[in-house]
Amino acid sequence: MTHLLLYTDPVSEGYVILFTGLLIVFTSLVLLALIFNYGLPIMLYVYKIITKGKDKKISEIKVKGDSGFTGELSAVIGASVHMYLSEQHDIESGILTIKEVKKAYSPWSSKIYGIQNRL
Repeated sequence: MTHLLLYTDPVSEGYVILFTGLLIVFTSLVLLALIFNYGLPIMLYVYKIITKGKDKKISEIKVKGDSGFTGELSAVIGASVHMYLSEQHDIESGILTIKEVKKAYSPWSSKIYGIQNRL
C-alpha cells in the first residue's frame, strides 16, 4: 500500500497568500476609485431628480427672526455654555514627577536563564 505524501513548500504557500492579498487590496482600490469617480455623480444626479428642487444659494435663503430672543437670553446661553465647558477639565499642574522603582532581583525574570539548547 503506497501512501501519497503531499508536500507543500512553505515558500510557495507564502507566495499564494501574498498574491491573493495583493489582488484583494488592489481590486478594492480600483473599485473604490470607480465608485468615487462615476458612482457619486450618478447618485447626486438621481438625488436631484428625486428631490426636484433647485439648489439654493446662501443669499437666497431668508432668515426668520424671533422677537422673543433677546440679548439677555443670548447672554444667559453663552454664560451657561462657558460654565459647562470650563467645568469639564480639571486644573492640573504642569509638573511631572518620575520616580525610579527599585525591584528586588528575581531569577524568574532573568534573561540569562532562558531556554537554550546547550548541547
